Amino acid sequence: MPMDISITPSSLQMRTPEGCTEISLPAEVRLVPSSCRGLQFVAGDGLHLRLQVRAEFSPKLISVFNQSSQAQERCTFYCQSCGEIIIKDRKLLRVLPLPGENWGALVGEWCCHPNPFANKPLHPQENDCFIGDSFFLVNLRTDLWHPRPELSPVEMCCLSSENHVKLEPKANTKVICKRCKVMLGESVSSETTKFYMTEIIIQPSDRSFPTIPRSQFVQSVIAQCLVELSSARSTFRFTIQGQDGRVYILLWLLNSDSLVIESLRSSKCIKKFPLLEDAMKADSSSAWSAVKVLYQPCIKNRNEKLASSWESDISVHSLTLPSATCLELLLILSRNNATLPLSLRHMNSFQVAFLRM
Repeated sequence: MPMDISITPSSLQMRTPEGCTEISLPAEVRLVPSSCRGLQFVAGDGLHLRLQVRAEFSPKLISVFNQSSQAQERCTFYCQSCGEIIIKDRKLLRVLPLPGENWGALVGEWCCHPNPFANKPLHPQENDCFIGDSFFLVNLRTDLWHPRPELSPVEMCCLSSENHVKLEPKANTKVICKRCKVMLGESVSSETTKFYMTEIIIQPSDRSFPTIPRSQFVQSVIAQCLVELSSARSTFRFTIQGQDGRVYILLWLLNSDSLVIESLRSSKCIKKFPLLEDAMKADSSSAWSAVKVLYQPCIKNRNEKLASSWESDISVHSLTLPSATCLELLLILSRNNATLPLSLRHMNSFQVAFLRM
């Protein structure tokens, strides 16, 4: 079928005997028509071309709580899924990043005397918030006026060799939202609770709860975690594992400077899963800052050998999330992969996807 292609700085137009299709670009993105290369139509795939793009784009990132901007402020902790207040009006005097997971093993190289931090876990005080790779550690005070989230029971036992009580999680230590029953984190000790970044929104108390679609929030938090970790630790391969210790996804970060403009069509996949319904409402004229990743699912015993080799590789970093969130992320990756042309969905044995920032 004959096809005429017309390219202007603000749009791409395709004319066939059956009609005309025009794709308009956001105002902040402009094409350079003279730079068009490699124009071809691939059956079952669509139109392929390469163009130079000029973008004046400042990404609007979903705010992830950090130590620089929110220390000294009064903050409220919300359940991201339903907006339930978990901790109200907490003044945080210290918001500090936790050291890497292997920091204890390195202390021997730094000190000329016995390790002063041996067997001393880092627990936050009343007005502290410690930030890990994918979680916050906070102190749940007993004098909180607001009802605490539900804590599954743990057994307490006193060790004879030491004069203190040690928590042994013989039973479940999950922290559950009272309203929507979503897992928010885990009880680390009698006072310290770990909240996962994908489940909690922390806002200054003078602001209201922001309503953010679940899939958009998960994508943004994970994408920002990957970018920060790759920059700080020069690692680009990640295992996404649940709180149960099972590996769900292998992720390989390719780049973090992509700009995605997506025209969405109704699909059975989106209609079937409520998590993806917000994608139907997305503005097709919007540009999104995104990270490009390769991924491999590891559920139902898939890719066991590859997962095992990655787990034993010290250059691979592990991110722990609630198991349900791992499955949500896998669903989001699969949906984003399905929006790509067939020829761009795979790279070697990996699947390709973009995560919006």
